[in-house]
Amino acid sequence: MAPLVPSQEELDRRRIVDINPETVSNIPSTDFPGHWPGESHEWSLAKFKNDLKIDFHRNERFESSFSLIGVDASIANAFRRILMAEVPSIAIEYVFVHNNTSVIQDEVLAQRLGLIPLKGSVEGINWMRWFKKPTDDDPNGSSPADYNTIVLRLDVECTKNPNADPEETDPRKLYKNAHVYAKDITFHPVGRQEQFFAGDDAIQPVNPDILVAKLRPGQAIEMELHCIKGIGADHAKFSPVATATYRLLPDIKILRPIIGDDAKKFAKCFPSGVIGLEKGHEGELKAVVVDPFKDTVSRECLRHEEFQGKVKLGRVRDHFIFNIESVGQFESDTLFLESVKVLKLKCARWKRGLTDLMR
Repeated sequence: MAPLVPSQEELDRRRIVDINPETVSNIPSTDFPGHWPGESHEWSLAKFKNDLKIDFHRNERFESSFSLIGVDASIANAFRRILMAEVPSIAIEYVFVHNNTSVIQDEVLAQRLGLIPLKGSVEGINWMRWFKKPTDDDPNGSSPADYNTIVLRLDVECTKNPNADPEETDPRKLYKNAHVYAKDITFHPVGRQEQFFAGDDAIQPVNPDILVAKLRPGQAIEMELHCIKGIGADHAKFSPVATATYRLLPDIKILRPIIGDDAKKFAKCFPSGVIGLEKGHEGELKAVVVDPFKDTVSRECLRHEEFQGKVKLGRVRDHFIFNIESVGQFESDTLFLESVKVLKLKCARWKRGLTDLMR
């Protein structure tokens, strides 16, 4: 029997995940055999290059949004997980307390300092090596050096302001250093760090106005902070993203004309800008799909009887709309490229292991 060759219309239908009033159907991945007859699963680099597309919608320093088109959900999710947990960055790991007479306990203050996002030269961060922590098997671990440890200091003492108005009530004017901010953390490069972390590329807090502690006259904080390289899988403070999410592109098909007052009601079932109204042949208003990108797939239109059989909702299974929020150490668009590098290294490692297995 000759193999069944699917039409282009059938192939397009297979790309859509159906959104029903209470269920979701047609969800299996199409990158693996056994779902439909007539499928072709031969992989070629040329076909992959032709199908793969990346379109940017917003590209700002701390946030970017783009569409990743033509990959399987497993690949898109791999990028998301790598962004959150495996792209290396730096954070404060060890806090040496020389003096802390503030009302905040040492361990609480150390935890707060560790969560302050830091930024610096990306080239320098890539140059840094991993700091090996002491373990039961290796109690010594790594020794702090210029290539694995960055030293910061926080030395602040609160004193009275002799020039303050006697009737002043604002402690920030009554005292000097009444509030300790992230900008009070100073960077002290050692060795080759001066080549990588200089000027604007020096290690510094992303947001200088993060409040660390409040002091009063006679109270002081004197600490030495050691930053190391880590990944989000070890601790959330090493994660370079605030959020990394994706959603599938909504698909809205109007099967039968929706006109008149029904068209106005239909447009209100969707966020602004998704459905537009245009005049039909007889001058009546007609609902048309303008921009499905803005839809949140609330299914509101499926609740109304007058729209039954007139609209079909879905999502395009291989069109992923990514949204990445950087904490500031990396540019938001650079983060995705960093995740690609990590995935390539993981694939190379897996390939080497497979080669060793076959020997």
